[in-house]
Amino acid sequence: MNSTTAIKQLKELDKLGNNMRLAAEKWDAPWKTLISTILSARTRDEVTIVVSEKLFERYKNVQELSNAKLSDVEKIITPVNFYKNKSKNIINCAKSLMENYNGNVPMDLDKLIELSGVGRKTANVFLAEEGGLGVGVDTHLQYCAQKLEWTKNKDPHKIELDLKKLFPKNYWNKVNPVCVRFGKTYLSRKKKDELLEKVNGGIK
Repeated sequence: MNSTTAIKQLKELDKLGNNMRLAAEKWDAPWKTLISTILSARTRDEVTIVVSEKLFERYKNVQELSNAKLSDVEKIITPVNFYKNKSKNIINCAKSLMENYNGNVPMDLDKLIELSGVGRKTANVFLAEEGGLGVGVDTHLQYCAQKLEWTKNKDPHKIELDLKKLFPKNYWNKVNPVCVRFGKTYLSRKKKDELLEKVNGGIK
């Protein structure tokens, strides 16, 4: 697979997906982007966005969230999957941001993955959204990347490295949202495969 072909395929995928809002998008502060992205793991974006809005209504800044009672946060974020674990993570994450970064979110992958609840995918999605560079590998991207022969790997970290080699840097931030929108637009695996085959065959 070469870079020119992969870019053409990505552009085709972009045309096929609905322009829906994703959980990491359109927040007015980086800490909100990060917290919403943490909450979105294994949870639908439309659920995450509503829950995040309620959470940010209650806690107006990082400091307030860092001092939140666990039971109060749990009540607000109950609709998201693994809400008990995520409640602890987002409070601890806010505490770390206050203690180590004056309430700001570091724009550095290694520092981000030291925060509670933040893995490579979350860190990359955050960086891509907030003006850094990142390729966040989730199940949607993994599926598209394998079907379109962008990677032969199954390990998300190795896929991330493959895609960073394959795509020029100015495309990194587009890869995840394009594939997520495509994956969320077509819920049937059969339909996904049909379209991905067409994209693959048409642009090789």
